Amino acid sequence: MLSRRAFLGAGASTCLILSGCSAAKSGRPKLRISVTGKGEGDTRLLFKAAGIAPEGFDLAYSEFQSGHLVVEALNGGSLDYGGMSEIPPIFAAASTIQSFRQIAVAHGDVNNQVVLVPKGSKAKTIADLKGRRVGYVRATTSQYFLIRMLEEVGLSWDDITPVAMGVSDGAAAFSQGALDGWAIYGFPIQRAIATEGARILKTANGILSGNYLVSAHVDALADPDKARLIGDYLVLVQKAYGWAATHQDEWATIIAQDIGVPRDYVVGQFRRKSATYELRPVTDAAIASQQKVADLFYRQKLLPRAVDVRPLWDRRFNAILPNRG
Repeated sequence: MLSRRAFLGAGASTCLILSGCSAAKSGRPKLRISVTGKGEGDTRLLFKAAGIAPEGFDLAYSEFQSGHLVVEALNGGSLDYGGMSEIPPIFAAASTIQSFRQIAVAHGDVNNQVVLVPKGSKAKTIADLKGRRVGYVRATTSQYFLIRMLEEVGLSWDDITPVAMGVSDGAAAFSQGALDGWAIYGFPIQRAIATEGARILKTANGILSGNYLVSAHVDALADPDKARLIGDYLVLVQKAYGWAATHQDEWATIIAQDIGVPRDYVVGQFRRKSATYELRPVTDAAIASQQKVADLFYRQKLLPRAVDVRPLWDRRFNAILPNRG
């Protein structure tokens, strides 16, 4: 399901180095990190806004369109550290390769994960999408919350025409009127609302846990020097999240410029937030939350076998992360 072709086609090899040249040229150690999407999800943008930079090591960022591509990059050995939702690792757990461990939770907003309908749509509830073409991103939160939303109104996956598409292809199809609904996350929501008059039919609040997972490659964790850098980077991310939480107006302006929409649309998204982002340690509750998601995908016959997510987790960084929530 997570093909090498899809990984390469998503432009995942695009790398940018923060704080100088590559490790080979500068002599400084390097941590290879994923960035998924633009705007609020772009750690490069957040670090720059907050005036945060690593000391003594460089950050090499690779860009991805979705979390399942991050998982594939981790499994392929091209990342040391990556972020994704609870869902993509579940598909890896059902396969023979899991070259990563989940080391922390980035807990945050779930109201920026929605089903959109186009301008002029008469749909008032999810039930109105019966028999309609609905886009989603396979093996991500958008597939999970769409399944759950359908179940809530007594419908099944077979009651719609689900269309699996990457983020860019989904945006194009939605813009061209080829979709009656689009289950999507992140900055494409504000862009579709601002530029095309799209409307939020329903958010994932009450369905998603708000847990977005921080993962690291097993080789990086096994290397004491690289593991120390991961710990240092987690501290920087937590500091950056703290800046964003206390500078929402400034952060909204920066995000609006980055994704190319009027500031009011980002301010509106911020007002709807279910939570601001913060790092949390690995807990039994976080593990149980992911297991619940895995069990649903298995019941829906979207996994080849039932999976136990517990082996994917690693608590070694808990001591440096506050226990909240």
